[in-house]
Amino acid sequence: MCYYPLMTYILLIRHGQNDWVSKQRLAGWLPGVHLNEIGRRQAEDLSERLGELPLSQIYSSPLERCMETALVIAKPHNLEVISLEELGEVRYGKWEGKKLKKLRKQKRKWYAVQHYPSRFRFPGGESFVAVQQRAVSAIEKLCDLHEEELIALVSHADLIKLALSYYSGSHIDLFQRINISPASASLLSLSKDGPVRIMRVNDNGPIHLPSKEKDKNANRDVNNNKNHAAPVAGNKMVPASSG
Repeated sequence: MCYYPLMTYILLIRHGQNDWVSKQRLAGWLPGVHLNEIGRRQAEDLSERLGELPLSQIYSSPLERCMETALVIAKPHNLEVISLEELGEVRYGKWEGKKLKKLRKQKRKWYAVQHYPSRFRFPGGESFVAVQQRAVSAIEKLCDLHEEELIALVSHADLIKLALSYYSGSHIDLFQRINISPASASLLSLSKDGPVRIMRVNDNGPIHLPSKEKDKNANRDVNNNKNHAAPVAGNKMVPASSG
């Protein structure tokens, strides 16, 4: 992994579990959906994992399940949580509150959600394209605001998947291939000058920021051996293929 100056590190965190998740229902923007006991424990575990990281700011979807998760994460850092509507759940319209089992029976629409989301708009709600646009717009604005800082954004599974799809360069029709579990963390690093790195996806283990000194050494090795080696995941190098 190469080192670039002025990188902003962005943790994309899904809220902890709630009863609507376990019951397979679309909560959407309905009020009163709180973390359950499992979700609160997940948030505490996540807070402990992130406790030593130098978080500068925490932003959250305004919905209760996200704010509750964010407040637990913020406590050891003595940070206030800033509510940001752009991080809110997909507006599912007439599908809001419905059980997924019943929605799957709308076979044509369900097929579009799973395979052609770029063409789909929820009845009376948002399109996936619109959600991706507002998510990326929010991330880019926060990236400009927090140069060389680490921030956390607490949001929802579909929004995080759509953001990761965008920054990976994948077509939006492939975003459903990404899995985002409750209270998981994904890590982006973005440079104001353009470079993008997706460093973790759906992570539920310890998270460490890369060492700048190691990154500089890795970058030097790549430049010195660019005709003989190719980078792979992490900071290791393997011989380039001759094929």
